[in-house]
Amino acid sequence: MAIPKKVSDRISLNLKRYQAILSDAKSRDISESDTVMILADMLAELLGYKKHIEITTEFAIRGTYVDLAVKVGNDVRFLIEAKAINVDLKDNHIKQTIDYGANHGIEWVVLTNGVVWQVYKIHFKQPIDKSLIFEVDLLSASPKNAQLLECFGTLSREGFTQSSMTAFFQQQQATSKFSLAALLTSDSVIIALKKELKKLSSTIKVDNEFLITTLQNEVLKRELVDSEEAKAAFEVIKKANKQQAKLKAKLTPQQ
Repeated sequence: MAIPKKVSDRISLNLKRYQAILSDAKSRDISESDTVMILADMLAELLGYKKHIEITTEFAIRGTYVDLAVKVGNDVRFLIEAKAINVDLKDNHIKQTIDYGANHGIEWVVLTNGVVWQVYKIHFKQPIDKSLIFEVDLLSASPKNAQLLECFGTLSREGFTQSSMTAFFQQQQATSKFSLAALLTSDSVIIALKKELKKLSSTIKVDNEFLITTLQNEVLKRELVDSEEAKAAFEVIKKANKQQAKLKAKLTPQQ
């Protein structure tokens, strides 16, 4: 998605300023409530939301108030679950964040301690599932990082739509390290690799299984081929290949 220059410039300029603010807050070990105050300012100054109209701490879900909700008109765009700035984000925090979104039918949620931001998409199926779309440490990231600007630009007041968020999610999913690892061991890449090996020597003979095993065991990191994320990426690519094959069959003239 193309982010308007004025939006990316605003995010980049203000992020540089907030890196100093967050660094100072981290050194002072501020509380969760003070972290929420900084986050509200960031939503206004980086993402362009109206602070006292579209950013609220008074959004209740089943009797509990979420830390922050971003609401434009009647549309709740996303929820933010905040932790104190020096608290490490853990699995139970992720579950809490997903539960808030799922209980109100909100597809996009953010878990953050101000420095580390994790953006999730909730999948409304049985059981409820989630995908981590984007994760960034703002203190180590460049204010001009293209992926960061695209993520924050898509979350911004000007950039947020359901279709733009879905497109960003699909892009992140397709280019994740797990998807790239799955592609490297796909049939088409293995065939191309064998062709390249032939260029080195016409006498080289290797079978597909040998190349796949070597890539998985000696080239790629274990987490990229033997994890739940890796299995999910493999299934996505497998499904895409089937759809491509069906489309090709439909377009191929019948003899």
